[in-house]
Amino acid sequence: MGPTLLGVINKEIRHCCLCVKSVGCAVVFEGTLTGKSIELAKILQKRRVNIVYVQEIRWVGSRARDADRYKLWYLGVQKGKNGVGILVDRELRESVVEVRRVNDRLIIIKLVIGECTLNVVSAYALHVGLDEEVKQRFSEGLDEIVRQVPPAEKLFIGGDFNGHIGSTASSFSEVHGGFGFGERNGVGTSLLDFAMAFGLVIANSSFRKRDGHLVTFQNAVAKTQIDYFLLRKCDRGLCKDCKVIPGGILAMQHRFLVMHVGIMLKRRKRSTRGRKRIRWGALTKNKAQALEGQLSAMRAWRSSGDASTMWSATIDCIREAAREVLGVSTGVSGGHK
Repeated sequence: MGPTLLGVINKEIRHCCLCVKSVGCAVVFEGTLTGKSIELAKILQKRRVNIVYVQEIRWVGSRARDADRYKLWYLGVQKGKNGVGILVDRELRESVVEVRRVNDRLIIIKLVIGECTLNVVSAYALHVGLDEEVKQRFSEGLDEIVRQVPPAEKLFIGGDFNGHIGSTASSFSEVHGGFGFGERNGVGTSLLDFAMAFGLVIANSSFRKRDGHLVTFQNAVAKTQIDYFLLRKCDRGLCKDCKVIPGGILAMQHRFLVMHVGIMLKRRKRSTRGRKRIRWGALTKNKAQALEGQLSAMRAWRSSGDASTMWSATIDCIREAAREVLGVSTGVSGGHK
């Protein structure tokens, strides 16, 4: 099976900002997720992963289910084949505002965290040699998803693309960071073309790593890089690191691909305008004497009439004198959310 995992978010207050850190992983499994979810959850918690992309889960249905401390949204059509999903930990599950299941190879969720909107796409591309018409539908579906994400929102795509982008950037220096693995093939070229068309970069290729931190799939005869994280060029500064974790794997052939993302959500200053208030807090001994003199001059204690009239007249005198002696507020209070 091919899960791809992205983590978001451990929150902590630092000075005037909300520092949002994310740790992400991409993993590919052979076989169903059933029976592995508990082991997977333990690894995710250890790595402090918050959002998880999964592919080839091999479950049938369009549902949401709990998986230990995570919630999984998934779609599967054919038993024992394909299926994609996204897990979100309990810190962020309430931040999910939309889930769109495109097909059993594409799913997208939208999260709103403060003023930041994240669009997380889990993708599972077809293997080389499969039906070209099905490949075309996958490409068109992914293109449509990316087009529908507004430019102001963050976009993270993770998954098993079953292609090799190669170890060098060549003519794709805008999207390939120059630190890939192996030789480029046709599917890898198509992925790079897709990234070029939509202004994306491939995070895997942006950091110099040993081969052991680049290879996402390995068996007895081959080592390849087929899993990738993509994000917009304007957001490439958010990606602090991206590498494969050789240990802690659930299957012999596929490995975790971890992406660290840091998002700074600035606290917005909040101001509210209300009625002006007397600055009673400014009352000192000297001002109390001044206030007493002002009230005597205004004959505040010599009103006439019934009790209600006398009380109202006295209160009006006290307020008027206090405004003159103590002053009033501007009516605007500032603060932070």
